[in-house]
Amino acid sequence: MSDSTFPSTRNRRLLLAVALTAAILPGAAFAQGKAAEAWPSRPVRMIVPFAPGGPTDIVARLLAQRLGEMWGQSVLVDNRAGAGGNLGVEIAAKAAPDGYTVLVTSSSYVVNPGLYEKLRWDPFRSFIPVTNAATSPIVFVVHPGVPAKSMKELVGLIKSQPGKFSYASPGLGTTPQLACEMFRLQTGLDIQHVPYGGAGPATTSVVASQNPMGCMAQPPATPQIVAGKIRALGITSAKRVASLPDVPTMVEQGFANFVADNMNGVFLPAGAPAAAVRRLHADIVKALQQPELRERLQSQGLDPVGDSPEAFAAYIRQQIALWAKVIKDAGIKVE
Repeated sequence: MSDSTFPSTRNRRLLLAVALTAAILPGAAFAQGKAAEAWPSRPVRMIVPFAPGGPTDIVARLLAQRLGEMWGQSVLVDNRAGAGGNLGVEIAAKAAPDGYTVLVTSSSYVVNPGLYEKLRWDPFRSFIPVTNAATSPIVFVVHPGVPAKSMKELVGLIKSQPGKFSYASPGLGTTPQLACEMFRLQTGLDIQHVPYGGAGPATTSVVASQNPMGCMAQPPATPQIVAGKIRALGITSAKRVASLPDVPTMVEQGFANFVADNMNGVFLPAGAPAAAVRRLHADIVKALQQPELRERLQSQGLDPVGDSPEAFAAYIRQQIALWAKVIKDAGIKVE
């Protein structure tokens, strides 16, 4: 038998290396799988790019409590307000993509790309959409002294007094302001915008009759509506909401396709582990199915959603296009 029948020393070493690699790889893959399954194994930071107390902060804190209970880990809400929501989003975009930084933000995410010339984050590339946790509609309100009892009556009233009506909003470029601009563009009305530094002072201005009309996110406006200090004429949801059942939608009142919600979306930085995305989505959906949590959200004027990452991504694309058009048509600019 020739020596060529037996592997050379070099070949024997190569065969041994291949065998060892084959033995090690399944173990390594198993270890990686176990590591992914273990997420989260330490505290999670949940960035909210707004001050405490607003709708997005409420959603984040309710979710943080439930997720913390599910995971046996702390979920810390980190409020990073500033620059119309851009500051906190930028901080989240730059965070390590390990699943331990979560962004919970509002519709500023889909408005700001059309509002600002330059952003230090990209709505399509900087994040992975996880789910739209909850939405709240925008409500059109007037001071009780305004004689209009419907949106069409309000249109007639404003047309009869051109240049004399103003509307209050939480601020330039907010979704309530953009909803009012949609209304103005559809009707051709002559109304002036008066921006405030948040929903609280904007609502107060209508209560005090400093502005006869206002556009607000529903949650902060509801207590004043229920108390009779302001009157709600229309709401921008697709259907009437349980907390304000007597307020008709804009579509009901003849404003075609007039549906505009404030989202409260959950994102992970781009590059986050797929296992973390799946787990975070599944657990948020599970939390939103709990009757107690649903009731707490609905009592605040928030509608639980919990859609899929794919559906949420499609919603984001649609909303960015919608608001970019409104911003352009209305000539809105942020310095």
